[in-house]
Amino acid sequence: MPHIMKTVLRIIFLLLTINSFGQNKLPEDYGFRHFQTIYKGDTVDILIKSKKGEEQKAKPLLLFCQGSLPQPLIKFDEQGMYGVFPFNPDSLTIDYHIAIVSKPFIPLIREKKLLGRDFTFIDSTGSYPKKYSERNLLDYYVSRNIEVIRFLQKQPWISKNRLVVVGHSEGSTVAAKLAFLFTKVTHLIYSGGNPLGRIMSIIGQNRAIETDTDSTRYGEGSLKYWQSTVGNKTDLDVSQGDTYRATYEFSNPPLDYLENLKIPILVCYGTKDWSAPFNDYLRVDVIRKEKNNFTFKAYIGTDHNYFPLLPDGKPNFEIFNWDKVANDWQRWLKLN
Repeated sequence: MPHIMKTVLRIIFLLLTINSFGQNKLPEDYGFRHFQTIYKGDTVDILIKSKKGEEQKAKPLLLFCQGSLPQPLIKFDEQGMYGVFPFNPDSLTIDYHIAIVSKPFIPLIREKKLLGRDFTFIDSTGSYPKKYSERNLLDYYVSRNIEVIRFLQKQPWISKNRLVVVGHSEGSTVAAKLAFLFTKVTHLIYSGGNPLGRIMSIIGQNRAIETDTDSTRYGEGSLKYWQSTVGNKTDLDVSQGDTYRATYEFSNPPLDYLENLKIPILVCYGTKDWSAPFNDYLRVDVIRKEKNNFTFKAYIGTDHNYFPLLPDGKPNFEIFNWDKVANDWQRWLKLN
């Protein structure tokens, strides 16, 4: 009897183990290839999206630099996966292998119920991981992404005839500086960025708050924050979320990178985004300087993520424009 009992227990343990393994989701389950490389001692996770059946076909690399927040690249629940990219990448995979890079010290894949607000990964203290915040810097992302490109271009299925870098929101600043520093970039798509830097978006948002009055002075508070940022521009204290150093680096105007580039550049933005006036300024300046390597695409009446606004000023999530945006990118790349 004890022998039978031991056998039953072993079978139960084996079944539980198999079931547990079956619940461990992998990038391959969602149609991605997963690569890892090392940057300054940090493990870097890379996901590649390719057209099905053409994974080994030589195509150029398109690197997508995502926006802010420490989100796992793959988020899922019982209904399936949330988008790794904000758009359907299928139209772009016709001509490119698309890469996206994980945030530092953030899990590659996580179930939604284990994440915090806005799909963010938080540690046992309820905060963003300290090692993430210490690396959540423009210069870290730019240098790391250059090393990722070098790593991927060693793969036999990556052709080197062109290299496209795309960035949205915070990622637009990463993409712009990367293209400025890394001369192998042949095309840049700058989406939803602020050419005059992050602090101008912060000030603009706070100036627009209805309760920004002589007593609340939210806009003036943003300028005081900027004064503190400049005075502490190397500070990596993570207690307030973004470090002073992060705000300082992302507030250096990407305009300085963009206007010194000679490669084809597509600038796209929603006209109801906080950064829209600054993109309009860039557009005016480019016309004044008679630069012919820029193309501008303004999505009229849409916000930061290309959703149209309702009469109350809130996004209309019923109308999803991201796939249209990605198709516009593809058409622009075909023409350039």
